[in-house]
Amino acid sequence: MIRIFSDSTCDLSEELLERYEITLVPLHIELGDKEYRDRIEITTDEIFAWSDANNTTPKTSACAMDDTIDLMKPVLDAGDEIVIFSISDSMSTTGNVFRLVTEELDAGDKVSVIDSANLSTGIGLLVVEAAVMAKEGKLREEIVARMEMLKPKVRASFVVDTLVYLHRGGRCSSVAALAGSLLKLHPKIIVENGAMSVSKKYRGKIGKVTTEYVKEMEESLKHAKKDRVFITHSKAADDIVEEVKSYLLSLHVFDEIFVTEAGGVISCHCGPGTLGVLFIEGE
Repeated sequence: MIRIFSDSTCDLSEELLERYEITLVPLHIELGDKEYRDRIEITTDEIFAWSDANNTTPKTSACAMDDTIDLMKPVLDAGDEIVIFSISDSMSTTGNVFRLVTEELDAGDKVSVIDSANLSTGIGLLVVEAAVMAKEGKLREEIVARMEMLKPKVRASFVVDTLVYLHRGGRCSSVAALAGSLLKLHPKIIVENGAMSVSKKYRGKIGKVTTEYVKEMEESLKHAKKDRVFITHSKAADDIVEEVKSYLLSLHVFDEIFVTEAGGVISCHCGPGTLGVLFIEGE
């Protein structure tokens, strides 16, 4: 049997983790001198409160080897194989931790580590595809080959409400953050080849901006892989999320539209109000 694992940055909901029998390995979040396991020991509300009170961004770190071993070893001992996904290697050393654990457990012939070259549900899209294949009884090698083919087809982007958190995390200068706040600028961040970049800057209230951002993707959405699309957000307003969902429903493209909240690691850096629509390009 093939078991599917992912690090916690895949931002899949508990319902989806259970439905597709996916095991999550937590990254770590440091708030001052205290360390917490992402999605297990701390909430995004607590992260934002601490960040605002201390005027800084929490530090994040890769999955711990001990946590990974504790989760992988019983599965391997039971005779199962593992396909495990990590956030882009250019963003974290988590993938390397998974490779070191595989070596430590002498399980190179039973474990495949996949660098997703992505983040958030850009990873989640691949993880769910792999889980579907595993349920269909596909071989580990078949799953890995399929994932490598799909990786460049993942379309991951999101619009940021506030530049404060990007500034605190060192991804935005203080001048740019101030100008962005004064001019109500909202950057569109895209993920390509495992790295993030700004592709456009919108101006106005976040509700209007989010609608514009989604509608500009209409042609791509109409030609997307129809199985599923994700709306992933970090404490975005309910009415904005519902408007995006209604728009996607009106396209009559996707079999399922999933709404998920970003976990702690992703939220640390993007801040509240961020929203993205993520999908796989049609084949």
